[in-house]
Amino acid sequence: MVDWANLETEQRNPCSERIDEVSALEICQIINREDASVAAAVDRALPAVAALVDIVADSLKSGGRLFYLGAGTSGRLGVLDASECPPTYNTNPSLVQGLIAGGQAAVFGAVEGAEDDPSGAVEPLSERRLAPPDVVLGIAASGVTPFVIGGLRFARERNCRTALLSCSPGAETTVDVDVKIAVSVGAEVITGSTRMKAGTATKMILNMVSTAAMVRMGKTFGNLMVDLQPQSAKLRDRSARILATLTGLTPAQGAKRLDESGSDLKLALVMELCTLDLNSARERLAQYNGHLKRAVGGRSERQS
Repeated sequence: MVDWANLETEQRNPCSERIDEVSALEICQIINREDASVAAAVDRALPAVAALVDIVADSLKSGGRLFYLGAGTSGRLGVLDASECPPTYNTNPSLVQGLIAGGQAAVFGAVEGAEDDPSGAVEPLSERRLAPPDVVLGIAASGVTPFVIGGLRFARERNCRTALLSCSPGAETTVDVDVKIAVSVGAEVITGSTRMKAGTATKMILNMVSTAAMVRMGKTFGNLMVDLQPQSAKLRDRSARILATLTGLTPAQGAKRLDESGSDLKLALVMELCTLDLNSARERLAQYNGHLKRAVGGRSERQS
């Protein structure tokens, strides 16, 4: 039986007890002061986050997938992070997936009670043929969400690596996972409203996990996004600017090179930096498993 009253996410915040008696500006100041503490709380959890990044990166390199499990805000944040990987890093949509209690309808509206079903994640994970080297990250601000805990247990039964991200340290002691990330953000401004500080901490950590894993996979060149999908005017312009930055080509030359590569920035960079034709560039990139910096010998700009 869960002792809800003692969960950190259910405590009352003394700094906001009279929030309904102050001006709009003061309300915003109270919220902002509380939000300012979130980064420090996340900082204390970084060793655990880094341990998870290593697991995820190794899994993805080995053909595995990353699944986020969550309910409510936690589930929506998982869906959001997963949905941003394909356009940012040109990944297959199946590589990082967000599963939310109540299914797709719960992304846009509450599906009451779905989070209380400990077997709710079993069917969607089974449909996706969960198996090693897949990784499952359960996201539960309270640390006790049955949908998440049950999904993690199922993943362990399938011999998959698992992790739990919670903002209520010590809330869940029975679940067996490889990594526990506990972020103590303290009581919310509005008691129990974990879409606030807990949600901010969750967004920060999911950003770290997916971004760091993609960096480890060679999806960037330094801090430049070289594996993007240039399907909008903004991203086409970004591709051209990155190509110019790393090669010294003029805009006209860069546009020609991108056209020759089929708008594939990585291929265009290998062609230019290694003086190769398209097929040879494709072979070289494959030789290094798509890791651009290794394929071009670590060059960060045109070298003479």
